[in-house]
Amino acid sequence: MQTSQAKNPWLWVPSLYFGQAIPYIVANNLSVVMYKDMGISNTDIAFYTSLLYLPWVIKPLWSPLVDMFGSKRGWTVALQLLLAAGLGAVGATLHLPAFFTVSLAVMWIMAFASATHDISADGFYMLGMRPQQQAAYVGVRSTFYRLATLAGQGPLVILAGTLAVSLNDVHQAWAIVFFVLAGLFFALFAWHQAVLPRPEADRPAVDGTNPLRAFLATFGSFFGKRDIWLILGFILTFRLGESQLLKLVAPFLKDPVEKGGLGLTTAQYGTAYGTIGIIALTIGGLAGGWLISRWGLKRCLWLMVAAVHLPDLVFVYLSSTQPQNFGVISGFLAIEQFGYGFGFTAMLMYMIMVCEGPYKTAHYAICTGLMALGMMVPGMWSGKLQEMLGYQHFFVWVCVATIPAFVMAALVRIDPEFGKK
Repeated sequence: MQTSQAKNPWLWVPSLYFGQAIPYIVANNLSVVMYKDMGISNTDIAFYTSLLYLPWVIKPLWSPLVDMFGSKRGWTVALQLLLAAGLGAVGATLHLPAFFTVSLAVMWIMAFASATHDISADGFYMLGMRPQQQAAYVGVRSTFYRLATLAGQGPLVILAGTLAVSLNDVHQAWAIVFFVLAGLFFALFAWHQAVLPRPEADRPAVDGTNPLRAFLATFGSFFGKRDIWLILGFILTFRLGESQLLKLVAPFLKDPVEKGGLGLTTAQYGTAYGTIGIIALTIGGLAGGWLISRWGLKRCLWLMVAAVHLPDLVFVYLSSTQPQNFGVISGFLAIEQFGYGFGFTAMLMYMIMVCEGPYKTAHYAICTGLMALGMMVPGMWSGKLQEMLGYQHFFVWVCVATIPAFVMAALVRIDPEFGKK
């Protein structure tokens, strides 16, 4: 029997998914801006922040533990407390002589906690309400995840930039931002401890199944799927260009003109890319979802692959002309982000299609892990490559690196009716 609070998901679904997004954004996006502000080289930024993807790559390996031990509710609130402590610890390291090494070590722990929190929170979502409610609140969870992305790359970056100027201390400015995040996560922990329902079904898996056998069966059924090599190829190459681009966007926008960048301040970056860009990304995602519901994934696929990758040419143009008009820069970034948000819905729907069957949750975790692998490995070398080629030639290479995604899009098999309402 569930508590009465289970009947009002508005009490916890928005805050749960807002909280789920924040540490991911911190580890994989906010850290790039912060380390650039602190003078770390593009090579080191790209390599070490790309390694922070690893917990999301390998999270399927320990996801059964969340089912086997404790409740999803217990895992979720405990990990939120751990994440609050981790965010505070990052802030406390930023004045240390070895701040780069120590802060990365703390964020590495945070990344594992965040990946595990994703597993427990998604599992709890499916237990905390009836199946009909789950479908109704998918849009709510997606919207609040996007809002957290906006907050993490917009207002928080603007705050860091403003504080850096007023305090004349970049390290103190970013420390304050991380202390604010720690306070936010402690508040989320306290809120969810009070309001998360306690569904009767939220118990450890003790049905007598051999855990190792169940674990191997899950992976065996995934990698035994028809056309598995096409599935792997599409997932791993879909973001090959984007994975390299993402790690160099902040350095490019913030580097001075004489170094090939656009010379934006941290606050300007937060406004142009972290606010205007994320709003365009969100609108693009909504438009992509609507179109797939009308036409189906198969009919939309080529349009969406093109929408993700062709706007990368924006960065070739920006690096060639280096415009100094903030409105022009913001407009081009909005175009690129809208295209990415619009087209990326095709990958999300493709993974849902691939995961249909009795192991849907576990297979989706495997797909997202493979997608993270496709982001991590190319991202690791992108900083070194950019420093060798310069920004303009690097962005040309990024466009070339999108070609495998078009090839795989021509090969994958999709049910013409999949995705239609």
